[in-house]
Amino acid sequence: MLILLDVCTRQQSYLRSCSGGGIGAIGVSHQKDYLVVAEKGLKPILLVYKYPSLQAYRILRDGTELAFSSVNFNSDASLLASLGSEPDYMLTVWNWKKEEVMLRCKAISQEVYRVTFSPYNPGLLTSSGSGHIKFWKMASTFTGLKLEGLIGHFGKTAATDIEGYIELPDGKVLSGSNWGNLLLWDGNAIKVELCRKGGHYCHAGVVQPFALEDGQLMTFGSDGMIRGWDFETIDAADSSSENSKFELEPMNEMAVGRYVRLFSMVKSVQADSTVWHAQDSNGAIWKVDLSFTYSTPDPVCLFSFHAGPINGLDVSKKSHLMATTASDRSVRIFDFLSKTELTCSWFTQGGTALHWAPPSVTHAGNLLVTGFEDGVVRLLELFDPKGLQVVTRLKVEAQLRLKQAFKPHNAPVTTVAYEHNGTVLATGSSDCTVFFFSVGDKYEPIGFVSVPGPVQVLEWSPHAHNEKSLLILCLSGHVVEVPCPDPETHQTAKSFQLLDMPRRTFRFKSIKSQIRRDEEIARRHALKEQRMKERQEKELLEEEEEEEEEELPRIYIPDPPSPLYWGFFSKPGQFWISMGGYDSGFLYHCKFSENQDENSEKCHVEPFDFLPIHNADSDPIRSVTFSSNRQLMLCGMHSGSIRAYPLDPDDHVLKSMQAYWELSIHDSNYGHLRHICCSHDDQFVLTAGDDGNIFSFTLLSHEELLKGLQRKKAKVPSPRIGLENEELAMDIDDPTAYSIETAKQKLEKDRQRQEADKKILAKRKMLAALQSKFKILLDDNLNLPQHIQLTPMELLLDQRFEEQAEREKTRRLDEVQYQMSWREEHSHLSLKKLQDWFSDSTERNIVTVFAIRTDHSVSTYHIPSLSTTRLQEENSSNKCGVDETPVVESQATVEQHEKDSSETDEEEAPPTSATRAVVQITDRQVERLQKAAAKAEQARAKIAKRKEEWDKLYAEKPHKDCEDPRDVQAIFEAQESIGDLKLKTDKNFTVPKHLRMSADRKKVEMINLEDNIREKQTEMNTQIVALRDFKLLLLSKLGSQARQLQRVQSCLPSQLHRRPPPLPTIRCEEVPEKSQRCTRAILERYRALKEKRSKHDELEDQESGMSVVDELEIEEMEKSETISDLSAEETTGEQGELREEDLHDMDKDTLLEMQDSLLEQMKTLVDQFDKDHMMCLEKVQMLDWKLKLANLRQLTLYQELLLLKEVDKSENVSQDKLDKRLKEQDELLSELERCRKALELKRKDIAKRQEKEKSNTAAFHALLGDDNNFEEYLTKVYKKKIKRTKKKEEGSDEEDEDSNDDFDDYENWDDDDDDDWDGLDGEGAVEECPAGCDQKLFDDILELRERRLDLEELLAEEKKNAEHLEKDCDALIKKMKSVKISLKAAEDDLEQVNREKQQKMNQLDVVVPLRLHQIEIDITGQVPSDLSPALVLTRMELQRLQERVNELEVEKHQQTEVYRQARQQHIRLIKERKEMNNEIETLEKLCHQLMMTRFGREVDMEVLQTLCANKSVAEMKQERILREIAIAKDIQQWDRKVQKSREALIAMTRSNSERLLCLNSLFEQKKELEMKLYARQKKIGKHLQACSRRADKDQIWSLQELVRKQAEQIEKLSKEVSELGPTGGHMLSAAHAHLPPLPRQPTPIVHKLSRKRGILIPGIKEEDTSESETDD
Repeated sequence: MLILLDVCTRQQSYLRSCSGGGIGAIGVSHQKDYLVVAEKGLKPILLVYKYPSLQAYRILRDGTELAFSSVNFNSDASLLASLGSEPDYMLTVWNWKKEEVMLRCKAISQEVYRVTFSPYNPGLLTSSGSGHIKFWKMASTFTGLKLEGLIGHFGKTAATDIEGYIELPDGKVLSGSNWGNLLLWDGNAIKVELCRKGGHYCHAGVVQPFALEDGQLMTFGSDGMIRGWDFETIDAADSSSENSKFELEPMNEMAVGRYVRLFSMVKSVQADSTVWHAQDSNGAIWKVDLSFTYSTPDPVCLFSFHAGPINGLDVSKKSHLMATTASDRSVRIFDFLSKTELTCSWFTQGGTALHWAPPSVTHAGNLLVTGFEDGVVRLLELFDPKGLQVVTRLKVEAQLRLKQAFKPHNAPVTTVAYEHNGTVLATGSSDCTVFFFSVGDKYEPIGFVSVPGPVQVLEWSPHAHNEKSLLILCLSGHVVEVPCPDPETHQTAKSFQLLDMPRRTFRFKSIKSQIRRDEEIARRHALKEQRMKERQEKELLEEEEEEEEEELPRIYIPDPPSPLYWGFFSKPGQFWISMGGYDSGFLYHCKFSENQDENSEKCHVEPFDFLPIHNADSDPIRSVTFSSNRQLMLCGMHSGSIRAYPLDPDDHVLKSMQAYWELSIHDSNYGHLRHICCSHDDQFVLTAGDDGNIFSFTLLSHEELLKGLQRKKAKVPSPRIGLENEELAMDIDDPTAYSIETAKQKLEKDRQRQEADKKILAKRKMLAALQSKFKILLDDNLNLPQHIQLTPMELLLDQRFEEQAEREKTRRLDEVQYQMSWREEHSHLSLKKLQDWFSDSTERNIVTVFAIRTDHSVSTYHIPSLSTTRLQEENSSNKCGVDETPVVESQATVEQHEKDSSETDEEEAPPTSATRAVVQITDRQVERLQKAAAKAEQARAKIAKRKEEWDKLYAEKPHKDCEDPRDVQAIFEAQESIGDLKLKTDKNFTVPKHLRMSADRKKVEMINLEDNIREKQTEMNTQIVALRDFKLLLLSKLGSQARQLQRVQSCLPSQLHRRPPPLPTIRCEEVPEKSQRCTRAILERYRALKEKRSKHDELEDQESGMSVVDELEIEEMEKSETISDLSAEETTGEQGELREEDLHDMDKDTLLEMQDSLLEQMKTLVDQFDKDHMMCLEKVQMLDWKLKLANLRQLTLYQELLLLKEVDKSENVSQDKLDKRLKEQDELLSELERCRKALELKRKDIAKRQEKEKSNTAAFHALLGDDNNFEEYLTKVYKKKIKRTKKKEEGSDEEDEDSNDDFDDYENWDDDDDDDWDGLDGEGAVEECPAGCDQKLFDDILELRERRLDLEELLAEEKKNAEHLEKDCDALIKKMKSVKISLKAAEDDLEQVNREKQQKMNQLDVVVPLRLHQIEIDITGQVPSDLSPALVLTRMELQRLQERVNELEVEKHQQTEVYRQARQQHIRLIKERKEMNNEIETLEKLCHQLMMTRFGREVDMEVLQTLCANKSVAEMKQERILREIAIAKDIQQWDRKVQKSREALIAMTRSNSERLLCLNSLFEQKKELEMKLYARQKKIGKHLQACSRRADKDQIWSLQELVRKQAEQIEKLSKEVSELGPTGGHMLSAAHAHLPPLPRQPTPIVHKLSRKRGILIPGIKEEDTSESETDD
C-alpha cells in the first residue's frame, strides 16, 4: 500500500497495490504530474498514475520477475527506467506512454539499490548497489539502440556499497561510501577520494550526496548531519602523488537531531523554497530549512512512527484505544477512532510483548503489561493528565506512568497473559521459562516452570472449562499444559522454580506427507474406478494391459521440525495449532496423551484431526483472534493478508470454517502479520505486521458505524485519586540486572557467604587471642634467667622469612648457572664421551629402592641395548624398501596415424569453367570488409568458446549405463573391508587382502611390540629413579630435623625425651652409579687399604679384594653423609647457635611442643615416602603382568614368523605368477586401447574420404550447370570405368591381390551406363570432346574423374586397413578372455595358499590367562569340562557385536530408504527427461517455423553469424554492379527497339482490324443475301436448291481460307513481337494475346465486337465456331 501524507493537514490517503503483493519502489516525474508505482509479486507491473487525480494512466508489464527495486523518470518524463531485484536484476528503459520497451539489459548479478537518468545528458544512466556503481549509455549501433554499461573500478580504494550519488554537469559522478567519505568518479574510475582536514571523515557512517544548489553540493549521513561543500573545489579536486585523498572543509552544516539516521531527502514542491523533507530510518519525518542563514529555523519533526517490526499490539477493553510496542524502545498509545497518537514513552530496551489488562484486573482499563528485550516486565498506567490536581505544562491528552517493574527472565519476553479472573499473570520468554505472578496492588512472584522450547503463545483455558489451566505453546513444536498455581501451596524459600507442579506435554509430529499420500491414494482409487467403468462399458477389460502405477509420495518428517506459530483451546485437553515451514497449510487438532511420563517431551504425537487451509501451503497462519460472540474468526497470515472466517458460536471443532474473505494489506515479503485483534465493541479490526505498519478496519459500513458511535474520540481513563502524590516506581534500566530467580539464588549465596564470613571472623578473633598470649609468653621468657630462656630458634613460628632468603639465593645461583651453562654442558658432554668410550658393559645399572618401614623393594628393569642383528635387519629393510619402490611404467603411446589423405588435402580446388577479371574495390568497402571480418571473428570465437563448453559438458555427461562413482567406490570399499564372516578355523575362510600376513609384516609387528615393551620399561624406570631421588632428598630433611630434635632435647630433662625414629640409610643397590665414580682420592684410599690388609694371612688376602672394595664403599657413604651433615650445619651456621640460646630461654611446654612437632613431621615424611613406594610397587606389579602377556605374545609372533617363512616360498611363487598375469593383462589392455584408437582414426579418415568424394561430385554438377545440352554425355565420361596402372612394391603380393580385387570391383559396376553409351566401352575407347561442347569444360571433367578415381583407391585402401584393425581387435579380445581365465586360476591358487597358511596358523596355541570369574558361557550358563570348542571374547567385544546387530538392522533400513528415494528420483528424472524432450521438440519446431518465416529454409545460425565479407566476394559484387549497369544500358536500347516494334505492331493491328471490320460487313451483307436467297429458295424447285447450296459452300470455303491466311499473318507478327521484346519477359501466346482497343465507331456492331472474341455465322456448327475463336 502507498500512503500519501499531506504535510499541512496531516491527512492520509491510500493507494492499494493492484496485485496484492506489495510495492517495491515509487517514482515521481520532475514536473510532478505523473506518479509511477512499481509493485512486487510474480511478474509485477508498473502503474503510472496522473497526479493529483490518481487515475491510472498506463500499465507496463514484463519488466522483471519478482520485484522492482528502483524506478526513475528522465528530465522531460518521456522515458522511464526500471530496475528489477533478485533474481534477474533487469534494467529496462520504457517508452511508457506507448507502453513499449525501448531497451533492456541485465544490470549486474548482485543487489542493486538505485537507477537514475542523467539530468544533463538524456542518453546516460547511472545505477548503484552492493559493492558497485555502473555507468550506462544508450548507444546507437547499426542494429539500433543498445545499452552499454561500464562497471566502476575502485582501484586502490576499498570496495563499498553505494546507496546515493549525484551526477555533476561535466559528466563526473559523486558518490558516497560506507565509511563516510565522498568518491569522485571520472569515467569508470575513481579520480579522488574527498575527506576533511586531517584525514577525518566527511560524515560518521554512510554518506549520500543529494543536491547541487547555489554552488553548494549537499550531503547527508547516517550521523544526522547535513553538510554543504564548495562545488568548484570538488569539481577541480585532484589527488596528489603521495596521497589519493583530497582534503576540504564544509561551507555549512546542520545537525538534524539526536539519534537521527537520515535515509533520504526530498525538496518541497513550492517554487524557490529552501525547505526539504528528510526521512529518518528511526521512524520520523523532519522538516529542514537549508537556507543556512542567521534566521534559519531549527529542524522540526513532523511525524513520528515505529521503526522496525511491531512486536506487540493490544486494545483497550473499555475504549477505542490501542497500545503498541516495537524494537525502537517505544510504547505508543493511539486513538484509532480519531486516528491520532495520544502519547509515547521511551525505554532503554526494545519492546517485545504487550497486553492490555482486562476489566477483571482493573475496572478502569488503564493498565498495560509490557515485556522487553532484556527480560523486564513493566506495568504501565495510562491516565488523562487533565484530571490531575497538579497543573502540568505539557498539553497532552494521555500519559503513561510506570507502576511497577520486575525482571522475571534473562531473555526477551515473548508473550504475557492474564488469567480470566485476573488473579494470576503469566509471562513467557525465549529462555524457555514461564513465570507466574499474583495480581494485586503490587505483583508478587509465585514461581516459574521450564518448558522444552522458546515460548510462543500463552493461552488460558476459557470459562467453560472446569479447571483453570495455562496452555504454553513453544516455537519448537512442544505444547505444555500446567494448572493455575496457588501462591500459598508452593514453597519458594531457596528458588522460585515450581518443580512439583503437574503438567501435560505434547510434541507435534508432522503428518502433512501422510495427508498428501492419502489424498494421492484416494485420487488414484477414484481414477481407477472411473477407468474400470469406462472399460466395462467398452468391453475391453481383457484386451488392455494394466499400466504401471507411479510410486506414492514418501513419508517426510522435516528436520529441524517446523515452527509452531499459534494455538488455542477447543475442548478440555484438546487444542488447535498452526504450524509453519513444511507443515503449513493446515490447522491441526491435537490432544494430550493419557500416559504422561518423563519421556513425553521427547516422544512425537500425531494430531487426531486436521483442517486444510486454502492456499496456505507457503502462507501459514501467524495469529488468530475471535470476535466477542465467536461468530467471526480473524487470521493473520504470513504473507501479510487478513482472512475472516464466519463460524458458528458453539463450533469448537471448526466444522463451519469454510468460506472466507481475504484482504492483502501488509508487505508480502517482510510484513508477516503477527498481531491482530478486535475492538471491545467488535466494530474495528486492528493489525500490526513486521513491516512496521498498523492498520485499522471497520466491520460495519460507514453509515452504520456513524450511527453506532456516539463520539469521535476515544475516552482516556481518568487518573487514580492521589496519583500525583505517589512516588515514581523504581525502574530497571541496567540490561545486565539480575532476574528474580538469579537475584534469589544470589541472595542465597550471599547468605551462605555471610555465614562463612562469620565463622572466619570467629577464627580470626581466636588467632588474635593466641597472638596476644604468645606476646605475653615472650615477655615472660625475657624475664627468666638467661640460661633457662628459650632461644629465638625455639621461638620461631614462621619460617617464610627464611624461605624468602632461600629463594633469593636460588635465584642468584640460577643466574650464575645460566651464565656457566655452556661451559657446564661442554664439560658434561666431554665426560660422557669418555665414560661411553671406556665403558665395557652394555647393560644399564639396576636401581633398587627400598621402603623405610617395610621390607618392600622395587627395582628398575633391565633394558638390553638393540642387538646388531636387529640393527642390520632394520637397515636391510630400509634398503629393501628403497629398492622395492614400485617403478611406474610409462604407458605405451599410441602410434601416430599416417594420414594418407595429406596429398589430396593439398590439391587445388576443382577447376571452374570460366575465369573472371579482377575488379578493384574502394577504401570504404575495404573498411567495411575489415569491420565485418572482425565481427565475424568475434562471433567465431564466441561460438568456439560455447562449443568448447558444450564439449566439456558432454564430456562430463555420464554414460547411459554409467554408475555413480561414489556408489562404485563404496561398493569397492565394502567388498574390500567386509572380509569373510566365517571363523578363521573354518576351512573355507577367505582372508581379506588387507589382513593377509607375510614374514616381513610379522617382523614389523614383532619390532613394534618390542619397542612398546622398551618404552613402557623406560617409563617405569624413570618413575623408580625419581622415587630414589625423592628418598635422597628425604634423608637430608630427616637428618636436619633429627639434629634440631637433639638440640631441643638437650634443653629438656631426660625423662621428657621421646625416642626419635631410626633414620633410614641409603644402600649400595639404590645408588649403583656411585660405584663407577673413580677419583684420585679414592684410588689413593684404595691403595692404603690394600696395603693395610696385606698383613693378614693368605686366605684373608684372597678375599681382601672384595672386602676392601666394600669397606671403601662404606667409607665413601659415611663420608658423603658427613659432608651432607656438615653442609646442612653450615647452612644453618650462626642460626643454630642462636637457636640454642633461644632454646634455653624457652619454657618446657614450648620445648615439648617443638619436640612433638618435629617427631610428627619426621613420621609424616616417612609415611608419605612409604605410601609413594607402595604405589610405585603396585604399578611395577601391574606392568610385570602386562609384560608377561607381551612376552607370551612375542612367543606367539615368533612361532607365526617361523611358520610364515616356511609358507612364503610357495606364496611367492603364486604371487609371481599372479603378477605376471596382471602385467600381461595390462599390456593387452593397452594394446587393445591403442588398436581401438587407431580404428577410430581410420573410421574418421574414411568419413573424410567420403566427404571429399561427395564434394568432388558436387563440383562436377556445379561445372555442368543447368540446361547443359551435353549433360548425359559428360556424366558418362565422368562415371566411366577405366583400368589404371598401379605401382607395385617389392614383395607386396597382398597389395597386387587387393589391386586386382579393386579392379574387379570397378568391372562389376552397374551395366546400365554401358548399355546407354556403347561408344565409351572398352579399354581402347577414345574420349573426345563432342562438337559444340566447351573444350575447357571437358578437360576439367576429366581432371575431376582422375580425382574421383584417386579418392576411390584411397578409400578402398582405408577400408582394407580398417578391416585389419578390426581383426586385430577381435584377436586381442579373445586373447584377453584367455588371460582372464588364467588370472582367475592364479588368484585361486594364491587364495588356496593363503587358506593353507591360515589353517597352519590356526594350529598354533595362544596363551590367554583367565580367572574363573572371567569365564561366562553365553549359551548354557555353565562351564563345560572341555573348552576347546568355545570362542573366547571379551565382554566389551561381545557387547559390541550385539550392538552391531542392531546397527546393521538400522543400516539396512536406511539403505532401503535410500534405495526407495533413489528409485523415486529415477522415476522423476525419467519424467523430467520426457518433458524436456517434448520441450526441445516444441522449440525445434518453433525454430523451424521462424527460420522458414525469416529465411524460407533452414539455415545454420553459427555459419550465418560467422559469415564475413570476403574480398573476392566483394570484388564479384562490384563486378556484378558494373555488369548490371552495362546490361541496363543494353536493356534501354532494346526497350527503344521494342517500342518501335510495338508501334509497328499497333499499325498492323489497326489495319488488320479495319480488314476485320470489312469482313464483318461482308458477313452481314452475306447474311442478308442468304436471307433473301432463303426466301427465294422456297419458290424455286429442289434442283435449284441443290445448286445454290453447292455455290454457298464454295463461297464459305473461300471465306474460311481468307480467315486462315489472316490468322497466320497474325501469328507471324506475334512471334516477331516476342523476339523483339525484353529477355526473360513473359509474353502471352497468340491465342491469348489481347488486341489493343479499337477506336469507338458509330455502329453498334463494332461495340458488340469489342466485347466478344468471335462471331457466329449461320450454317456453321458450334465446334467450328470454337475453332475459329482459337485461330483468331
